[in-house]
Amino acid sequence: QVQLVESGGGLVQTGGSLRLSCAATGRTISTYTMGWFRQAPGKERDFVAAIGWSGRTYYTDSVKGRFTISKDNTKNTVYLQMNSLKPEDTAGYYCAAGRPTAQAMEFMTSYDYWGQGTQVTVSS
Repeated sequence: QVQLVESGGGLVQTGGSLRLSCAATGRTISTYTMGWFRQAPGKERDFVAAIGWSGRTYYTDSVKGRFTISKDNTKNTVYLQMNSLKPEDTAGYYCAAGRPTAQAMEFMTSYDYWGQGTQVTVSS
């Protein structure tokens, strides 16, 4: 079992930055792919970014060049640095752990463990 706890969300103006953290307990994240998903009110939960056990990263097109996913295996924590935030980035952000194939990174069903989420609100 892996327990995931997100933090770092909040209210920020357009163009601002936030760094989300996801602290894992129970098992080391070094052998998992760690992902970030987001869900806006009334919408489905969508893939944002993932980092594989090797450190390879994956991003959805809308955040490329603005968001950076990283991890610190010594702290068992994964991060999502979000820059140049836009109102459309407003959502609950969820951390996930799993072992998806490279072709399945963006699918929720590829991940076995989920955090409770942290809210990000970007004001215009």
